[in-house]
Amino acid sequence: MTSVPSKLYSDDVSLLVVLLDTNPFFWTASSSLSFSQFLSHVLAFVNSILLLNQLNQVVVIASGYNTCDYIYDSSSDASQLGSENGRIPSLYSNLLQKLEEFMIKDEKLGKEQSQRAIKSSLLSGSLSMALCYIQRVFRSGPLHPQPRILCLQGSPDGPEQYVAVMNAIFSAQRSMVPIDSCYVGAHNSAFLQQASYITGGVYVKPQHLDGLFQYLTTVFATDLHSRSFIQLPRPAGVDFRASCFCHKTTIDMGYICSVCLSIFCNHHKKCSTCGDDMLHKINMGMDTGMPKVLC
Repeated sequence: MTSVPSKLYSDDVSLLVVLLDTNPFFWTASSSLSFSQFLSHVLAFVNSILLLNQLNQVVVIASGYNTCDYIYDSSSDASQLGSENGRIPSLYSNLLQKLEEFMIKDEKLGKEQSQRAIKSSLLSGSLSMALCYIQRVFRSGPLHPQPRILCLQGSPDGPEQYVAVMNAIFSAQRSMVPIDSCYVGAHNSAFLQQASYITGGVYVKPQHLDGLFQYLTTVFATDLHSRSFIQLPRPAGVDFRASCFCHKTTIDMGYICSVCLSIFCNHHKKCSTCGDDMLHKINMGMDTGMPKVLC
């Protein structure tokens, strides 16, 4: 996928927005990789991106269980690197401090709000924030780096976020912003598979999490121009299943409204979203293709 060529610095200058999964429910239960190990791999990767080109820009958005927020922007922190000559302690002291403050805030909100059934992180919110930041960069001046989003996710998909996530995916596709995905959870993420497939990004589920840094640098450190010259990993299949609008559960077969495209697990006389009475049975297209209308 190519971005808008008229506003780019050059082909190899990147704006990388990293979505960092900080969901405590996932990291507490994870036995193969601790959050501190995961964070060390990510920090080294972010540092390597900044070293590849002095014009590269990295933004990190923390995606928690209850909220999401910006925790690092290399463009705003560039003026603070002179005292330590750009070493990692000075480069990420602000990031680590904001990350700690964010996780305390996220935990506090979790105690105040009712517990959800699925312990998923706010992927839809962090994707929306990433796209808003990219649009702001687009409109800030005549030149900008080539944008892309990298989702570092471990939490399971939240079916209740399906509509919001898909809206963000289609917005990224319209803006020609690829969404790369690195999923470190036990099972594949249907949301991230669809996001990478639709936007032309790369989806990877590392087999050996102790070598996460190698996966990040060999696959996701490459700029969009260089990707046309190398062979990147491709997923064996894409899970195109959707979540129904009535119960917010993932379904293999359902009914779709021909007017507003709302999906339901059971047949209704009228669509609860728009009131139309034309519902068609649909196969959600597991692994092999897009959803298909059966009748």
